[in-house]
Amino acid sequence: MARENGETNGRGNRTMENIAYIRQMLGELRAVAENEGADMLCYLIEMAYVEAGDVHSGRRALTLSHGERHKSPRMPF
Repeated sequence: MARENGETNGRGNRTMENIAYIRQMLGELRAVAENEGADMLCYLIEMAYVEAGDVHSGRRALTLSHGERHKSPRMPF
């Protein structure tokens, strides 16, 4: 699957760097969750890790079409 249009510009490169960073952090979080014995959390983090890898490699689009998309609830920070 082709990557999103405009990805060859500076913004696209920055986006792919950010996705790689997210994937790296997810790997670290999974290790922490595994050390704590949080099996469900490990599974969910691993799924996000795989998804980030697919996006980074171009196997999956960064976003869904607006018509197919469901807004996720915002996480409080």
